[in-house]
This record gives sequence, C-alpha cells and structure tokens, in this order.
Amino acid sequence: MGALAVIAAGGLLLAGCSAGGGTTTSTAAPAGVSDEAAAVPEPTRPAAPEGELPAELQSELQSTLESTMAEYSVPGAAVGVWIPGVGSWTTASGLADIAGNVPVTTEMSWPLRSVTKSYTVTLILQLVDEGKLSLDDTIDQYVEGVTDGDRITIRQLADMSSGNADYTNDAFLADFSQDTTKIYTIDELNGFMLGLPAQFEPGTAKVYTNANTNLLGAVIEKVTGADYDQVLQERILDPLGQTGTHYIVDVADWTGPHPTGYQPGATGPEAQDQNPSILGAAGAMFSTLDDSRVWADTLGDGTLLTPETQAERQEGAPLDAGPPYDRYALGMGETAGWWGHNGEGVGFTAAVFHQSESGASIVVFMNESDVDDAHPADQTFRRLAEVLTAQGVL
Repeated sequence: MGALAVIAAGGLLLAGCSAGGGTTTSTAAPAGVSDEAAAVPEPTRPAAPEGELPAELQSELQSTLESTMAEYSVPGAAVGVWIPGVGSWTTASGLADIAGNVPVTTEMSWPLRSVTKSYTVTLILQLVDEGKLSLDDTIDQYVEGVTDGDRITIRQLADMSSGNADYTNDAFLADFSQDTTKIYTIDELNGFMLGLPAQFEPGTAKVYTNANTNLLGAVIEKVTGADYDQVLQERILDPLGQTGTHYIVDVADWTGPHPTGYQPGATGPEAQDQNPSILGAAGAMFSTLDDSRVWADTLGDGTLLTPETQAERQEGAPLDAGPPYDRYALGMGETAGWWGHNGEGVGFTAAVFHQSESGASIVVFMNESDVDDAHPADQTFRRLAEVLTAQGVL
C-alpha cells in the first residue's frame, strides 16, 4: 500500500548513441508502403569497446558511485561506462538483497521502469517510418473515449504534451488495493483514464504521465494487429540480440538472479512487492547491464529509425512536471548533451544514456527509489559523466 501512495502522488512510480553501433541496411518496403518511406535501418548488435578504462579513471568512477550510494542510502548498484577508443568499465557494488546478504552482480536482471517508454516510442516511430501511422494522427483514430481525443496527437502523447488525465487515480487505486497481484492489460490500465477531464489543453504544457505511453501501447497493438510484447520482440529485441531484455507483466516470470527493490523506511530500506503489470507499455520492461548498453547506443544513435525521424525525435523542450531532464522530446530526454531515458519506482531507479559525439554510454541501475528530492541513478549518471568530462576522455 506504500507503493499505492507513491502512484497517487503523481508519477514517481514511472519517472521516471553512435560509435560502436552496428552497420545498417535498408529493409524491403511492406505492402503498400513506398521504398523511401520504408528505408528503416536494420541493426546489428554493437560490440562493447575493447579493453578497460584506465585504472585511475576506474578508481575515480568507483569512488563517485560509492559516495553517491552512501549519500542516498542505496543498498546495491550495477553500473557500466563504455567509451569507444578508450575502453569499458562495469562494476557491481553493494547488496542485491539485504536480508540474504546477497551481493549485486553485473549479470543480474533489473527493472527498466520508465526506460520502457523509450522502447515504446521507438516502435511508434518505426511505424511512422513505414507509413503505417503519422505523428499528427489523433488518438481517437485508435482509442475511443479519450477526452479531447480528436485533438490529441500521437506526437503530443510521445512528448508528454497531450494534457490527458493519468490512470493512477482513485478508481485505479481502489481496484488495485483489492488484489495487488492482479495482472492488468494495457487496455485495462487505459480504461481508468478514459472520459476523465483533461489536465490542460493539448500542446499547451508538458506534464509527464504514464497514461501517455500506455495509450501509445494501444496504438501499436491496433496498427500491427499483434500484442505489444510480440511487436517489441520482433521489431527490437530479436534484431538487437537482446536476450536478457523482456516485457514482463507477471512478476513470477522475472526469473534468474535479480535484486530486491527498496524504499526508505523508518528503520532503513524496506523491501517492496512487485507487480509490473500496473506499468504496462510505460514501464514493465526488465533488462541487463550489457543489453542496456546496446539500447543506449541504439536509442542515442537512432539506429532503428531513418535519420530524418531521429532528428525529429530529438525536438523537445523542458518538462513542466516530471523527471529531471534538460529537455524531453519523443520518448527520450536530453541531459547536458547525453540522450536517453531514466526510470524510477517501487524500489528501483535506472538511467540509460548515450553521448553521440564521443560514442560513450552510461548505464546505472540501483535498488532504492523514492528518495526525497533525488533520483539516485540519474544523479549517479550525471556525476559519472562529469568525471569523464573532467578527466578529458570525452
């Protein structure tokens, strides 16, 4: 029930690249789509940079990680820094499970939380590249019952400027509290916001909500005629060799070594129960450190999209309410020249970012969320990036 309070508080649940990328070729045009419209890149899995980062740099990065963990009382973390032509560094620090005294490892599976949004919007943009939908389509063409649905566009859902209500409201909380193990579908989550008053006129503000992305999940299913997880698997996970990345709605399917999530409690970190189905296409994905390196490269470089669509994707502005980014665009955010996404909620935080100029990527996973006025993984990412800049390796 503590997690329910977080959901009701308004979005903390889900608050939330180039060198090394694979070669690309154009795919054949689907039936009824021009070759030009279907010129979407076909990726190969980018390899990690060869060699290790210099020992002195590794030491400073490790010290920065550990001091940040101590500042925010984070039990455990898995972190990677990859810089083409310089080297790679991955580390596991602290405990994955406090009660069992289980250490974190670099092979563990972690919740991506709102990093999932970057996958969902990428699927939307792939369909745009193929001419199967337009960013200027209105949501009422795909989902009935959305307030102002005849004026809210796919673009506004992707960049958080739609103004629609969120689904994490009293009706949802009441339903969830009756059975916290209930597995929700994307359509069921969307049902809790249909017909509710808008927060603001479409396009007049940028307020980050989970409902925006779950509506896009419904669009994906409507356009493709397939379930979201199947589309994700076929269009992104399989082509990139993401064997450690999964869309999971039943926590029982989160198998293999993984950490326990914690939130601050009166006597220390408190373990949190997990029900990823309440996040849907906005946050129900899980991944590993190395798979997230691949995603950082792919997302930041636009490997799965045409260059024109990637450029359009990066047109954004600051959020009026939401996670810490300098600006938020179409399913991705920018911080000090790094593009990617972060995520937070129910015991976990994540940050997955890439700097195209240098080809560097940083991934941070931590098993502590809802720290007062802080996003531990995002703070760690920023501080690691500052170390790299100060040491002149970028």
